[in-house]
Amino acid sequence: MSEVTKAIQYICDEKGLEYEEVLEAIQSALGAAYRKDFGNRQQNIQVIFDPETGDMKIWDEKEVVEDVDEEKLEADQEELSRLREEAMKEGRELTDEDTEDLAKFNPKTQLMLSEAKEHKKKVKVGEILKIDLEVTGDFGRMAAQTAKQVVIQRLREAERNSVYDELKEKVGELIQGVVQRRDRSGSIIIDLGKVTALLPAGEQIRGEQYRPSSRMRFYIKAVEMGNRGLEIVLSRSNAKMVEAIFTEEIPEINAESVEIKGIARDPGYRSKVAVYTDEDTIDPIGSCIGQRGSRITTIIDELGGEKIDVIQYSDDAVTYIKNALSPAKIDSVELNEEEKEATVKVVEDQFSLAIGRGGQNVRLAAELTGWKINVVQKEGEVAVSSEDGEDVEVDGEKKEEGEADGGEEKKEEKPKKKATKKKAEKEDKVGEATEEKTESSSAKATADKEEKPKKKATKKKVKKEEKVEEKKDSADEVEEKTVPPTDGIPAKGGKE
Repeated sequence: MSEVTKAIQYICDEKGLEYEEVLEAIQSALGAAYRKDFGNRQQNIQVIFDPETGDMKIWDEKEVVEDVDEEKLEADQEELSRLREEAMKEGRELTDEDTEDLAKFNPKTQLMLSEAKEHKKKVKVGEILKIDLEVTGDFGRMAAQTAKQVVIQRLREAERNSVYDELKEKVGELIQGVVQRRDRSGSIIIDLGKVTALLPAGEQIRGEQYRPSSRMRFYIKAVEMGNRGLEIVLSRSNAKMVEAIFTEEIPEINAESVEIKGIARDPGYRSKVAVYTDEDTIDPIGSCIGQRGSRITTIIDELGGEKIDVIQYSDDAVTYIKNALSPAKIDSVELNEEEKEATVKVVEDQFSLAIGRGGQNVRLAAELTGWKINVVQKEGEVAVSSEDGEDVEVDGEKKEEGEADGGEEKKEEKPKKKATKKKAEKEDKVGEATEEKTESSSAKATADKEEKPKKKATKKKVKKEEKVEEKKDSADEVEEKTVPPTDGIPAKGGKE
């Protein structure tokens, strides 16, 4: 085995390509290199290369056509250019009918009969003529560079076609990829190994986190070969992704012993899956749930915590609608076959459960069964349709999923009222105490103001009394000497 053969085999193993595909790329590259150094653009060069010996055979391949007058050919070429301009202005493309009467000649792939007879005398019109060419020397640097670019381009195209053929067969299946980044349009770029794919914003689950370098599983929605190359569209919100996960995780569904009859999905929140089997020995719901919920738990984790209701399918529309509205218990179902509308009656404590949060349960049930469903509270006037919006209300309050009795909230309001009365009484007492405290503080402030002048007056009075006592003592001494003491003489300070 030569070194060239080993190199070709290595590329085949690395890129996952066929040996013939790589060899064809090399032969195309050698043809481009020959045209670059020794030929011209009007040659349709074909090459056969032997990787073991390194020998190659080169020839120019032409189709023999009838002779065409050069003047007529030039005139028809001018007419063709004029027709193309008119078609471009009108926004259309030329058809074969428009150019049917014009002479056509492609010098790269065709050769006139007169010139062909110079190479082969007995040649006929329509025959493929091979004109042998010789390599007069080694290829130059530019020719080698051209050959390299051609090989790289051809290998990329071959690899792209190989991936396209591989993924085209996997449309509708799951594939694992790594999150790369988010582009300006909100789409997520996913690395699938050999090629990148796109997760559009409309195919993402609302609220789900797509962190770079995180590994996730995606549903292959579409694979197309567009103008920009291979285009792969992935999805995380498609209802068929739930079916694909069920098929992978549940052997009975994979073996077609259990059949999925329908799926209704609110991505990221809840899905309803209807299953059916005609075998008496298999429990379709139990096979989906698994022992201690092992199978359904795996599926829920795969969907990022999305809740899943597995229900029993039935050909009887009434039974099917009752099962679809689970976990609510349905009292009765009335069908209108003409309008395909069902009126479902439930008791009061099952009404909010049948509707679901924001009408989610009844909407999914309607989508699953294909019937328009109106939920009516038995012995009441409250009714909700499956076609109502998400802001569905019951008795002025939005429904909460899992509430079996809307009256429980009303019962809880009574102790709240008592608590409110107690709180009011407590606030009144606090207010009275505050007022008393305010009055006492204001009275105390007033008393303090009154005490200050009293203290001043007391000091003055004490001084005056001391003076009066001194005068009194001196007067007593004088009286003892001159006049006998008399009672009833008021002191000077007595007026005050």
